[in-house]
Amino acid sequence: MPHPAMSPDNVAVITGGASGIGLAAAIRFASLGMRVCIADIGADRLKDAETKLSSVAPGGAANIMTAAIDVSRVEQLAGLEAAVRQRFGGTDILMNNAGISPGAGMFGPLENWQRLLAVNLWGVIHGTQTFAPQMIERGRPGLIINTGSKQGITTPPGEPAYNVSKAGVKAFTEALQHELRNTAGNKISAHLLIPGFVFTGLTSRGRAEKPAGAWTPEQTVDFMIERIDAGDFYILCPDNDVPRSLDERRIQWAAGDLVENRPPLSRWHPDYADAFAKFAKGE
Repeated sequence: MPHPAMSPDNVAVITGGASGIGLAAAIRFASLGMRVCIADIGADRLKDAETKLSSVAPGGAANIMTAAIDVSRVEQLAGLEAAVRQRFGGTDILMNNAGISPGAGMFGPLENWQRLLAVNLWGVIHGTQTFAPQMIERGRPGLIINTGSKQGITTPPGEPAYNVSKAGVKAFTEALQHELRNTAGNKISAHLLIPGFVFTGLTSRGRAEKPAGAWTPEQTVDFMIERIDAGDFYILCPDNDVPRSLDERRIQWAAGDLVENRPPLSRWHPDYADAFAKFAKGE
């Protein structure tokens, strides 16, 4: 059965909603007859997204709201929550999806680290702390969906700041769901969206066409909704190159570094290359 939060006239708020996974989710929710607010940066991007959403929403533009918001600024999110409540009465689905990847090497510019963590991690914390109390108080079934990453679980070399931010989102969302399920009268659940390789502006790296191995944002959102309807907390998305079975082996190997006292990131260590290759095949 579809989750009751995804019902006509209910309200979804999506950060990073002007493109990629956020926009695909907004279009899907709007097409279900929900009232949708997307928050992002860039007036032109928001206007283009608003036009797309209005064209699929049964209620047209009246059911669509946009807001130019920097999620690293908690006061802006507080203003957004109040504005959504004033216009639509409250929030049923919060999708903390805004994310950036400006490149932040281990010894790279401090500003890159600070900005990335401010958006990717603090944006999720700010959004949750701002919206969740009012969502719980309403007493209605609802969802908080936080966009994580496999890089926050297996932490591959190359993008340490991004990995740190998404590892933080994982830990925060796990703690959030524990808190919610132990809150009397609460009908809100939290979920961690863990996309696979998705072709978006964040991952395109100058490419105009989707690589064969990537999923589209729409495929990712369809899978997300399917797994929420099934009750999953960890929404571990495959893609056209990596099936769930391989993701599971990679995650198990990463945890095994600690359990077996291997070097960190041993999956990329030459001394463990053969052992990992056999493990990935289930040998």
